[in-house]
Amino acid sequence: MLSLFLRNLFFTVIHPGLIAGLIPYWILGDQFKAAFTHDFQLYHYAGIFIFTIGLVILLSCIIRFAVKGRGTLSPIDPTRRLVISGLYKYSRNPMYVGVIFILIGEAIFFRSGSLWWYVLAVFIGFNLFILLHEEPRLRKDFGEEYKEYCKRVRRWI
Repeated sequence: MLSLFLRNLFFTVIHPGLIAGLIPYWILGDQFKAAFTHDFQLYHYAGIFIFTIGLVILLSCIIRFAVKGRGTLSPIDPTRRLVISGLYKYSRNPMYVGVIFILIGEAIFFRSGSLWWYVLAVFIGFNLFILLHEEPRLRKDFGEEYKEYCKRVRRWI
């Protein structure tokens, strides 16, 4: 169990940490620090709210992958069981939805056009990865169970 926890922690830092944390920080540059030198406005609180929703979704999915799927969010250390409970009853990709919400929250908070373009690029990248890699692998690994799941649950929301 400790190994599974450490692997999940590692891949959480590497995957969503890089995509929703470090890269937006690089994109923002000096704008990151400047945002915290003024009083917060309504848009700041809206960004925090959306960011928090995304973070809760993401963490919920990571925990479910570890507990129910006995694996991690990483494609190189995937779950051993198909996870179709929790938020996965409503979306086949809630973890990606959570990351997109985090990025949208950041774009709103920082009022950054560059981050909005980044959100779009990440969403397109997620779609391509899901269509070209993830779904074919899940069909191969979980067969009929995954095909039935796809009939019941939408790809996004």
